[in-house]
Amino acid sequence: MKDSKTINTRTSHRILFLSTLAFTVCFAAWMINGVLVTFLVNNAVFKWSPIQIGWLLGVPVLVGSVFRLPVGMLTDKYGGKWVMSLILFFCAIPMFFLSQANSYTSFLLLSVGFGLSGASFAAGVAYTSLWYPKEKQGTALGIFGAGTMGAALTTLFAPTILNNLTRHGAYLEGWRTLPKLYAALLVVVAVIFFLGTIHKKPVENKTIAQRLSPLKEIRVWRFGLYYFFVFGSFVALSQWLIPYYVNVYAMSIVMAGFMVTAFSLPAGLVRAVGGWLTDKVGARMVLIWVFGVCIVSMIFLFIPRMEIQAPGQGIMANKPGVAQFVSNDKIIIGEDTYMLQNKSGDSSEVSIRFGIHHDNEGFLFLPTTIFHQEANIKQGDTVAKGQLIAKGVTLIYFQANKWIFTTLVFLIGIMMGLGGAAVYKHISDYYPTNIGTVGGIVGVLGGLGGFFGPILFGYLLKSSGVWTSCWMFLAALAAICIVLQRLAIKAIKQPA
Repeated sequence: MKDSKTINTRTSHRILFLSTLAFTVCFAAWMINGVLVTFLVNNAVFKWSPIQIGWLLGVPVLVGSVFRLPVGMLTDKYGGKWVMSLILFFCAIPMFFLSQANSYTSFLLLSVGFGLSGASFAAGVAYTSLWYPKEKQGTALGIFGAGTMGAALTTLFAPTILNNLTRHGAYLEGWRTLPKLYAALLVVVAVIFFLGTIHKKPVENKTIAQRLSPLKEIRVWRFGLYYFFVFGSFVALSQWLIPYYVNVYAMSIVMAGFMVTAFSLPAGLVRAVGGWLTDKVGARMVLIWVFGVCIVSMIFLFIPRMEIQAPGQGIMANKPGVAQFVSNDKIIIGEDTYMLQNKSGDSSEVSIRFGIHHDNEGFLFLPTTIFHQEANIKQGDTVAKGQLIAKGVTLIYFQANKWIFTTLVFLIGIMMGLGGAAVYKHISDYYPTNIGTVGGIVGVLGGLGGFFGPILFGYLLKSSGVWTSCWMFLAALAAICIVLQRLAIKAIKQPA
């Protein structure tokens, strides 16, 4: 016979695998509107306004976020086997009927229904943590958190599936099969999860008031702020980066989707590494590095892609006289000839490289300047001594190279993935018997970041006119997180 420790270890690993699978599928369903709504509007199947599109994208995120607290409490009370299974089965129903939607209202209401799939995170965290000792919970929760790659799987595969279902636009009604496929997947995984898992819940039988008591502690809300940044910002950027790439770098939606997948998929996978790191060096140390690296990376993203025309060094007349000849190259006044620097000329005072405007200038890392002079007078004009006869024009161009940008964004995504694992390691350390409730409220705050993030980014863009304003906001938020963390550590002189 095999010893009980080996059997228990295998059981724990099986529970972890099935919980991660369930969460991955739920997360993929949670994010379906990002692809489906975009496809329907772009192909004129539905004529929804930008505001309506925003609500269709945001409502599932909002519902999945708000319900994380009650789902976490239910998991602590009844166990993750039942709660996770019911979420999967329940969300399959509105997902299936989404295929029958013919109006904005029906689409919105059904999106509210399957939006509950986002709350599966709270159930999975509470259930998974019960199967591992404290010293291994960071790794286990990190592996479970890798289920966020479900969003990347949807953005990667759903567009191709839609193209095949609609015969590349020849039969647009084919889109209705996609929600049915997602519904079927939810049901299949629900059955597998229910049959493959074992009922288990915390030993302590607490009242609702006792379960909610940790919410009075400032630490819980501080953890929520951390998660608002590392997870909420991750979800927000997963949506925001598509219009960012399209508008700033003139990419196609398909190419922008690949770029966003490159951001979201590794960030989900690296959560497992984050969990392992928190077990080795501690959640506090991981978060310090996460916030620090994000701040530095975002500072490099502050400067927007831009073209600025500024006054440069001009030419003044040495003597009074009449302009006898004026061209792009020179001005003759009396016996004096003034040579102008034109756009193709050379100058030791400026850097002239590859030209300017758009994407065919090669790889530029630093801002590039082009300087030239333009005549400020016409032939026959009477000129006074000291009069400006040619004005200087300096063109300053910052390419914000898309590959450097993508590399920094990729690094930020990796850090956010590590940070998400670190936050929940904190929770398992401080609230081992109340992970569902505490993890639920922290998950609510993180999910709300995913809902409100694009809205805040939109207002910042509208008020500033600069796309990089989102990075300024996120850097400030990361700075607040690291300051609060240091103050808490200093105040209590223990991990916080």
